[in-house]
Amino acid sequence: MLARPGDTKEIAMPGGRLTQQERQQIASGLADGLAYAEIARGLDRPTSTITREVMRNGGPTAYRADLAHRATERRTHQRRRAAPRGAQTPPQPHGRDAEAVREYEETLTTVFIQSGLPKMMARVLVSLYTTDSGSLTASELTQRLQVSPASVSKAIAFLEAQGLARRERDDRRRERYVIDDDVWYQASVASARSLAQVVETSRQGVRILGADTPAGTRLENIARFVDFVSESTLRAAEQARAVLHTKTEGAVPDGGGEQPSGQ
Repeated sequence: MLARPGDTKEIAMPGGRLTQQERQQIASGLADGLAYAEIARGLDRPTSTITREVMRNGGPTAYRADLAHRATERRTHQRRRAAPRGAQTPPQPHGRDAEAVREYEETLTTVFIQSGLPKMMARVLVSLYTTDSGSLTASELTQRLQVSPASVSKAIAFLEAQGLARRERDDRRRERYVIDDDVWYQASVASARSLAQVVETSRQGVRILGADTPAGTRLENIARFVDFVSESTLRAAEQARAVLHTKTEGAVPDGGGEQPSGQ
């Protein structure tokens, strides 16, 4: 679809915001079953831009161009209202592009939400991931996300339960929230443990309902499947952790790398 002559507001600028016309082309591409990369090539945009646009506006099956355009305008308006007068975006370390960082954080947050994390938990996790230190205090998180301390506390409690974050005290006795280098190993172990509970409860149902009944057979099939997935997850997590730690140790000859802890 080409822009009409004279319709200057709909002409996309390289690296600029998506226009309503581009969003209509995205919707058409999704309807035709095109991959994000193919849609991006047609618009001369990065694939990440298309992925972020679709994921933050309902996903590939629910994306609507007009709703996405209005939602973007609303988010922009809300950000402007929320920003204090005279406030400036703090300079990014390592010469990073502040706007690119902000957009990436939105993209990663959306991906986490689509994978099942509640919104606030996803925002806190992304803040920890994209901080070089890998740790922030409650005060830093509330200021960074413009939310209440109670919201941060609730999010951290959830992430701790999932093995995705932990608490520690710094040298000023402040409570800090931290993600470790092996956070996904810890999360995988936590997930496997929760699956083990599903196995045990399913087999409890088999004993109550009867192994030879249709319901009992169904529950036993669930238990066998989930048990296999749980064992495979733990095995894969241990293997991946061993490989990653081996690479880390090789890259840090002075012993500065984290050593695998015994299980």
